[in-house]
Amino acid sequence: MAAFTLAHLSDPHLPPLPAVRLRDLMGKRAFGYLNWTRNRHKYQRRDVLDALVSDLHAQTPDHIAVTGDFVNLALDAEFEPARAWLESVGPPDRVTIVPGNHDAYVRATQHRIAEAWGSYFASDDAPDGGAFPFLRRRGPLALVGVSSAVPTPPLMATGWLGRTQLNALDRLLSRLAAESFFRVLLIHHPLRSDAPAKRLTDAADLLALLQRHGVELVLHGHDHVHSTIWIDGPNGAIPAVGVPSASALAHGHYPAAAYNLFSIMRDGDAWRCEQTVRGLDDKRCVRQLSQTRLI
Repeated sequence: MAAFTLAHLSDPHLPPLPAVRLRDLMGKRAFGYLNWTRNRHKYQRRDVLDALVSDLHAQTPDHIAVTGDFVNLALDAEFEPARAWLESVGPPDRVTIVPGNHDAYVRATQHRIAEAWGSYFASDDAPDGGAFPFLRRRGPLALVGVSSAVPTPPLMATGWLGRTQLNALDRLLSRLAAESFFRVLLIHHPLRSDAPAKRLTDAADLLALLQRHGVELVLHGHDHVHSTIWIDGPNGAIPAVGVPSASALAHGHYPAAAYNLFSIMRDGDAWRCEQTVRGLDDKRCVRQLSQTRLI
């Protein structure tokens, strides 16, 4: 059986920011706009994002996962350009997404996530999209998506799943246990964080659920860094892998834009999964940075 290749990128924070009206800059958006104009516009670059996606397409993955933060301030004018960018990445049957905290930056436009991008997280059994968790079967993969994107106060970037979503995820993973899929959990926030203002607040509940049911791989964004941690599963450790922002130049302790490729195939009665990291080098060319066997 040929390997199935899953590409993972995250946090495109699509530049540039559209024109902002004064009335848009109320509450949390004022802080975000100040951060963008002072800092983030210098290193969130559309040319970087375009180069990364062009290289990704050249690798011809079988499916693409994007784990949130498509926009910056969740202005109404940001959602349709983000939809257009998603369509340039691939059609909804070839691309699966979950939202990030910037996509739900304020409560006023939170509904735009499903309106603009719902077809990219539509469950196989709910083609209209809009509900989490979702399940999409693609080749040997069962892609399970949850939303940790919730509006938060200024200077906070925490995430939350909530009891309703966790209970539904419990039932979904219980059903999947009887099927022979390579289960991939997509979430924006990491499952562990040393930064209280950026953590998943009910991570302990999710970790307990994964310890009970298991998945083969967890993919996330949010931290804008390369990361792999191992969490407890029912049959051994589960890799949880994060990736830098897909539009970023290197700055401070944050690396330049990169994405991951996971080559997944059956290995007897088990699974084999190899991770290849491709990203921007010092000459702003996209190349292979590393290759690792995860499973």
